Amino acid sequence: MRMLIAILAALCAGCAGTTTQAPMGTGTVKITPLGSHDGELCAMDRAMILEDPDGTRILYDAGRTVRGPDDPRLGKIDAVLLSHVHADHLGDAHQPAANAGVCGKPDISVRVTPASNTVNIVASKKARLLVGSDMAAFFALKVAAAGGDAKQVQLVRFGALATVGKVTVATVPATHTNAVGPEFLDKPLGDMLRAQGLSADVGPPVGYVVQFSNGLAVYLSGDTGITAEQEITVRRYYKANLVVMNIGGSPFTTGPNESAFVINDLVKPNAVIATHVNEVATKGGKVVPGSKTEQFMKRVGIPTHVPLSGRTMAFDGSGKCVTGC
Repeated sequence: MRMLIAILAALCAGCAGTTTQAPMGTGTVKITPLGSHDGELCAMDRAMILEDPDGTRILYDAGRTVRGPDDPRLGKIDAVLLSHVHADHLGDAHQPAANAGVCGKPDISVRVTPASNTVNIVASKKARLLVGSDMAAFFALKVAAAGGDAKQVQLVRFGALATVGKVTVATVPATHTNAVGPEFLDKPLGDMLRAQGLSADVGPPVGYVVQFSNGLAVYLSGDTGITAEQEITVRRYYKANLVVMNIGGSPFTTGPNESAFVINDLVKPNAVIATHVNEVATKGGKVVPGSKTEQFMKRVGIPTHVPLSGRTMAFDGSGKCVTGC
């Protein structure tokens, strides 16, 4: 009997606590925010580069603060992630130069529609564009029109995985909307939709869980409200130990209170990076008293990091920031 129990225990040793997360490895993941003003966290900041220890570099939500494909901060880009097609993430325009405008209202006078900042970067950098829902067919045409190859666009549906170098990428549900504005469409169709007050839906928006070779699993929330998927899929299955969380608040996304609930009660990571703040969050690199960012930091019971543009943060496989925070 004892022998039978021992055999069954050996067979089931890997059954409990099954996870897709790799064992903690060596090296650090470097996360560099690409905001509108050096050393600050400003109203339009969304974009970040995440770099694996193997050198794989992934751009997340280029938006309006990456100054096109020639932005010197980009360097090599292997893949681009886009959570949804709203103009502040897809990029209808971008700054003409570093620090143009002010932190609360950056100068985004360089218009790039009907293409987009995201598409232009993908085509120029020969990077893969990983998207979920029904966005792939739309972007395949856009990337080809911008001089790239339609095959650069890869669909990653919910529950599937894509691999870039030693990095794996999964899409997870987000509670938001996802319609392409008329400005991104060919003029006849765009004009027709604009006249009716409509946009073109391309399926549900997404978030991402990106798993790195050192064991770090990062949940990129996109623009989302509170969803049960944050507990079931992001925490229990993918075991995300670092979160990049939108906190901008009404009327578009979760605010400080809702976002803190996601962190404290649903995902329960080891650390969080606040993003999509929709405010002047810092002055001189210090968090502005009374800001939504400060409110969020006070409500969260784990290390909370402020993504200052151009300042690289490095994280070990557990989600601990070891430099730059």
